[in-house]
Amino acid sequence: MRIGLLTEGGYPYVSGDAGLWCDRLVRGLGQHEFDIYALSRTERQESEGWVPLPPQVALVRTAPMWTAEDGGAGYGRRARRRFAECYGELAAALCAGNAGDSAEAFGEHTPAAEADRFGSALYGLAELARESGGLVGALRSETAVRALERACRAPGALRAAREARVPDLLAVAAHLERALRPLSLDWYEDEGLGSVDLCHATSGGPAALPGLLARHFHGVPLLVTEYGVRLRTHYLAATDAPPAVRSLLAAFHGRLATEIYDRAAVITPGNAHARRWQERCGADRAKVRTVYPGMDAARFAEVGESAESADPGALVWVGRVEPAKDLVSLLHAFAEVRKEEPRARLRIVGAPAGPEGEDYLGHCRALAAQLFPDEAEGLHSVGDNPVSFEEVGGPELPTLAEAYAAGGVTVLSSVVEGFPISLVEAMFCGRATVSTDVGAVVEVIGGTGLVVPPRNPRALAEACLALLRDPERRERLGAAARARALELFTVEQNTTAFHGIYLEIVSHTPVRRVVLDETGEPRPFAAPAEAHVPGRWTDPAARVVARGGPGWATDVPVRARSATPATEGAR
Repeated sequence: MRIGLLTEGGYPYVSGDAGLWCDRLVRGLGQHEFDIYALSRTERQESEGWVPLPPQVALVRTAPMWTAEDGGAGYGRRARRRFAECYGELAAALCAGNAGDSAEAFGEHTPAAEADRFGSALYGLAELARESGGLVGALRSETAVRALERACRAPGALRAAREARVPDLLAVAAHLERALRPLSLDWYEDEGLGSVDLCHATSGGPAALPGLLARHFHGVPLLVTEYGVRLRTHYLAATDAPPAVRSLLAAFHGRLATEIYDRAAVITPGNAHARRWQERCGADRAKVRTVYPGMDAARFAEVGESAESADPGALVWVGRVEPAKDLVSLLHAFAEVRKEEPRARLRIVGAPAGPEGEDYLGHCRALAAQLFPDEAEGLHSVGDNPVSFEEVGGPELPTLAEAYAAGGVTVLSSVVEGFPISLVEAMFCGRATVSTDVGAVVEVIGGTGLVVPPRNPRALAEACLALLRDPERRERLGAAARARALELFTVEQNTTAFHGIYLEIVSHTPVRRVVLDETGEPRPFAAPAEAHVPGRWTDPAARVVARGGPGWATDVPVRARSATPATEGAR
C-alpha cells in the first residue's frame, strides 16, 4: 500500500526530532511504498539536506514552516467575506472557553458545540485556500486581526481574552498564521495526498493538519503517532507569554488536538504518559494503541551481554545538557554519595543543547569545581576532580555503548521527560538505573530500576548508594532491565506493530477510488487487497463504476503513478 508519511522538523532531514525513528520505520516496512510530506522548521535544516533514502520512498515533497510566500491570487469581495466569516468563527471558538469547563460555564455553547464550530471553521478556511491558491496574505491581514479582536470582545468570551491588548492580538494572529500555513500547500490534489491509501502523521499539531485535510477532501484515513504530545510541549514552552496570549494559544492547540484525535482512525501514543494527555483532550480509548518507540539494540549487544564495567564505583549520566535534566540536583546528590563512598566518581556524558545548554553546562562545571575541589593523593601529585564532563566520540568514550559501560549505575535526574531514550539505552546495556519519577520513566523500567522523586538530591543519593554497595543487586537489576528492553523497545517490535495497524486501518476504511492506467482503463488490483475484506463497514449501496471498475469504488478516477526516485518536491 502507499503511505503518506507526514513529518514536521524531522525525517528526511539530517537534523530534527524523530528523524531516526522514521528512518527505521520506513526501512523496516519495505513491503510498502512511502510518499514523504515534510514540513521544515528552519532554513539551516533545509540547507543541511536529507539522510540517504531507501528505495521504498517514491516521492518527497517539502514545505517550510519558518517562512511563507503569499502565492494566492487577489481575493474578491466574496472570498474576503468568506474568510472573515470562517476566521471569525475559528476565533470565537478559541474565546468561548476550554474543554475542561462545565456546560453551565458555556451556556448554550457546550464543549462539543465549540469543537464542531472550530472544525467547521478550519475546513472552511481549507476549502477557501484550495480555491484561492493560498491564504497566507489573508491570515496576515488586518481583517484577521479585527476578527480576532471582535471575538475577544464578544459577550461570554474568556476573561483573559477580553483583557487582550493590541500587541497580544498581533502576537496571537502571527502564531495562528504560522500554525495554519499547511492550509495553503498544494499537497491535497488527486496526484498528491489524494492518491495515498493512508496518511501517517508522526506527531500532532501542524504535521497532522495535512492528514486532516486529506481526510476531508479525499476520505484518506489518518493515523497519528505521538511520542511527545504537542499540546504538552506548547504548555511547557509558552510560560513567558502574556496571560491573554497563553490563553488563546492554549485554546487553539487544544481545539486542534481534539479535532485531530476525533478524526483519526487510530492514535498511537508512545507510552501511557502520552496516552493520558491524549485522552484528556478527547481521544477515544477505542482508537488508542500504545506502540513503544523502536530502538537499535544491536550496537549495545556486546556491552549488554557482559556484566563487567570499566569502573563499578562510577555513576554515569548520559543525555543532552539542558536545565530540564537538572544536573544541579545530581551534583548535590553526588556530594552526599562522596561522603559515604569517597572513591565514587560521576561521569556526565553529553553535549549542550543550544545556547541555553552552553550556559547551563558552564554553570554545572562551576558548581562541580566548587563542590569537589581537585583532589591529590600526595603532596607532589596533580589533583583530580571526581566529576568529569565528557562527550561521546572522544578517546576515552568513542561510542555511546562504551559510555554506559564506563560505570556500574546509570542515573537519570530530569524534572521534565517524555520518553526516556537514554534510560532504554542503559537497559539494553544491562545497567542498573536510578531515575526520577517523571514522564514515562516508571512505565519504561517496570520495576527493573530504582525511582525517586524529582528535585530531591537526598533521595537520589540514597538510591545511588544502595546500588553502589550491592554488586549482586546491580547485576540482577541490569539483567532484568536488558530482558525488558529487548522485549518491548526494539525496532522489530515497533515495525511489526505499525505493519499490523496499517493493515487494520486500510481494511476497515479503504479509500474509494478508481485508478486508471495510461490508456484510461481501470488498473486491475490497484487498490490494496485489504480493501476487499468483508465486514460491517462495507457500503451496500456502492455504485457500479463504468468501464469495468470495481463495485466498491466511486466515480472519481485518479491516474496511476509509477514510482519515481525521491527528489525535491514542489512546495
